[in-house]
Amino acid sequence: MKKITDFFWFCSGAHVDTLRKYPTEHNKFFGIGATIFFTALFATLSGGYAMYFVFSGSAGAIIFAILFGIIWGLAIFNMDRYIVSSISKTGTTNLQIMQATPRILLAIMIGLVISRPLELKIFDKEIRQKLKTSYLNGQRSKVDTLNKIFTKKYNLELTKTGELKAEKDSLEKDIKKSRYILNQEVFGDKTNQTSGINGYGTYAKQKESLVLEKEKRLEQVRTDLANMETFFNRRKDLDGLSSERMFSGKQLDSLSNVAGFADRNWALGQLSFKEDGTRDLDNYLAISFIGFLFILFECLPVFVKLMSNKGPYDIALANREDSSVYQSYKGKDYAISVTDGIQETRVDTEIDKQKHIIKRSSARDIEKYNWD
Repeated sequence: MKKITDFFWFCSGAHVDTLRKYPTEHNKFFGIGATIFFTALFATLSGGYAMYFVFSGSAGAIIFAILFGIIWGLAIFNMDRYIVSSISKTGTTNLQIMQATPRILLAIMIGLVISRPLELKIFDKEIRQKLKTSYLNGQRSKVDTLNKIFTKKYNLELTKTGELKAEKDSLEKDIKKSRYILNQEVFGDKTNQTSGINGYGTYAKQKESLVLEKEKRLEQVRTDLANMETFFNRRKDLDGLSSERMFSGKQLDSLSNVAGFADRNWALGQLSFKEDGTRDLDNYLAISFIGFLFILFECLPVFVKLMSNKGPYDIALANREDSSVYQSYKGKDYAISVTDGIQETRVDTEIDKQKHIIKRSSARDIEKYNWD
């Protein structure tokens, strides 16, 4: 338990040697340190999960995810630890709030960054379904666009094909009706279109000749339609329309599995809206509450530090800092005094040295001087 306590004290950014002297402060900094640690842990999971989707599909995706997750978690841990430890409790309330405001804003940004990848994991099923719908609608729109372009490009041929189909349907109905009348003529059924004479007579031959002409024309129309169909199939292959098909269920599953971080993030944002564009309040609140939870969790160490009373540890730490500042100033005075003393000694020594040199030089000049 002592090792865990020491570890969480370290996480809180407290001066452990000073903190040990004040037992009433132990639990407070234990809680602050634990909050910072678990925030960093969530950041590790969040960063690793986000990076996994960035490198999804590659052999080293898991390795990159673990490595980046650890680096990201350590960065958040270091930042949170600095934010909390830099808030001084010895100042006034307004001063503490001024110190904490930029740190709270930074904590909010960190909370947003941490929460997003975890939200992607929490709403994974809904995101996959939204991506499938999006991919299906996109493919349908693409096929419809290609069809419109194809229809506009080959409008004359399509119009002619429509006319041939209409003529074919009309001929088939007409031939069926004409054959029925021919049978009535052959069997002697009296109607307003038959003579009522039994047998294969002149009227029957005329009606059969008319049927044969219509069948010949029908055969020609069918041949023209077959040629047009072959033409359109060839054109569709060249224009890329034949290769475009609506996605199957397996294809949609595969596409949603390999979707990148940007697509999944977009799909998460779309969960807050219904198909008609109105706000889906249930999903919106669920996503927002999760984001707010992580923001609050990230800001919690700062709030705890602000709300806590000024304790003996804070006073002792302030005194220790004041003593260190005073000692630093005295050290400066000491260094200046020593430097001044050394400089004076150097100056005096140099003066004596130069005097001695000048005296010796003058003595030699006097000895060498020609007095005559």
